[in-house]
Amino acid sequence: MAAFNVNAARAQRLEALGRTWSFDLDGETFELPTELSRTTAKALRRLDDSDIDGLLRLLLGEQQFERFNACDVTMQDVAAILEAYGKETGLGLGED
Repeated sequence: MAAFNVNAARAQRLEALGRTWSFDLDGETFELPTELSRTTAKALRRLDDSDIDGLLRLLLGEQQFERFNACDVTMQDVAAILEAYGKETGLGLGED
């Protein structure tokens, strides 16, 4: 039996999803990663469950977060973004 090829599996996932998932808000386009590094996953675990800004800052990065922060965004908007992101990438962020 051949060994599982992690690189081939990763390439297949990235081909299917792409490297980023994007959403539009107030005429701006933002991109989130379709896969999280272990370093990012560890940082996410250290966040308090209610730290929405910390979550968004980690996923968006500083430059995108500043643009996002300038938009008039409601918690319902954030929930809708995270729900769509989770459905399309399999990353269930912001879920109970």
